[in-house]
Amino acid sequence: MSSEILDQMSAIVGGKNVITDADAMVPYLKEWRDLFRGKAQAIVRPGSTEEVVALVKLAAATGTTLVPQGGNTGLVGGQIPVAEGREIILSLQRMDKIRAVDPDSDTMTVEAGLTLQKAQEAAEAAGRLFPLSLASEGSCTIGGNLSTNAGGTAVLAYGNARELCMGLEVVLADGRVWNGLRQLRKDNTGYDLKNLFIGAEGTLGIITAAVLKLFPLPAARATAFLAVPSPDEALALLNAAKAGAGGTLTTFEILSRTGLDFVLRHASGARDPLSESSPWYVLMEVCAQSATGLDEAVEAFLGEALEKGLVTDAALAGSLNQRNDFWKLREMLSEVQTYEGGSIKHDVSVPLHAVPAFIARASEAVLAMVPGCRPVPFGHMGDGNIHFNVSQPVGADKQAFIGRWSEVNQAVHAIVSEMHGSISAEHGIGRLKRDLLPGVKDPVELALMKTLKATLDPQGILNPGAVV
Repeated sequence: MSSEILDQMSAIVGGKNVITDADAMVPYLKEWRDLFRGKAQAIVRPGSTEEVVALVKLAAATGTTLVPQGGNTGLVGGQIPVAEGREIILSLQRMDKIRAVDPDSDTMTVEAGLTLQKAQEAAEAAGRLFPLSLASEGSCTIGGNLSTNAGGTAVLAYGNARELCMGLEVVLADGRVWNGLRQLRKDNTGYDLKNLFIGAEGTLGIITAAVLKLFPLPAARATAFLAVPSPDEALALLNAAKAGAGGTLTTFEILSRTGLDFVLRHASGARDPLSESSPWYVLMEVCAQSATGLDEAVEAFLGEALEKGLVTDAALAGSLNQRNDFWKLREMLSEVQTYEGGSIKHDVSVPLHAVPAFIARASEAVLAMVPGCRPVPFGHMGDGNIHFNVSQPVGADKQAFIGRWSEVNQAVHAIVSEMHGSISAEHGIGRLKRDLLPGVKDPVELALMKTLKATLDPQGILNPGAVV
């Protein structure tokens, strides 16, 4: 890339917002699990939609490729440029304004670089709830959440990012701006274009702003940490809780004893909420709009579940601190696996009825392939999304274990496909799973995806190497 192009980019965003120093670029060029490391010509940090437009027009005129990046918390490498190093990373973190909050319409219009946590806080300040919740919410951004169609822990009640977005502002690959920032609950005037860009990982256009859907703040919340005998009882408990827990079931997370032991071993301050060990646990949360009666209703529900053998022990949070302690056990699950050596990851979903069978079959399959490995299934059982991770055998060689990633993936994904599930429930495709698509997508569907890419980005300048 010529220095002239970088000079023109500096003229658009200001010299201090074009980063070329190798050390300063490092945080943008690797993701936190260190599975992906990339190279780039520069990091460019626009501060407005107008600057994004100017940069994209320059890129289109010069054939410069751009990789949009939010908080760099993605787990499939979609935000990391390929190793050739020809790309420019377009970091949207400076675009973090809250343009409007409208409690009457239950909407909030924000820029793409706003962190999820700040969006949650702005909604709460207006007496509303923005329910998207992820472990990385302090650093992930709204643009990244939408570009990957993020899920999280409240999908059961509120849906994933797609369901929480009412409108978008998008800069197209030729520099045109689609202004779809609508606050309308009903708008049936033709194609719903926003859903082309949500989940597209920056390959079809660059999301610069969004209208988010807000909800009333819950007046009461009950959080329980439960011991269950197996995923079968967890599924039965889920079905019972949907109808009889005394409020809206917002969270239903499952984790194994292996995963809990990892957290207790490595997370500072973590402690077991229950006195006896159990092979499986559920973190369940119920919300209500009435300020009274929820705890009593949940206690009665859990009492019945104990009598039926669906639950063997239970702890109901009696304070905010105790609730946070329960959530810490779930939120630290991904991080602590690092301390146990190599971990082969799967982000999959299957129909709800198939979750127990999937966990059993996938565990059996990986143990047969790698004797002594430690399956760590956990995650959003309420919506069928299981993070089926596999930690290396104790004392094994990490690199040798990681070297079997593709082999283990194939075995697990084969079970997922047989159960009519998805090999990417919420993390996206990125670079990690791109080559897997021909084996799991309907050929017509895959052809349509490629046609969309060629139509909206004919020069291939937006996030080359990702998704399709």
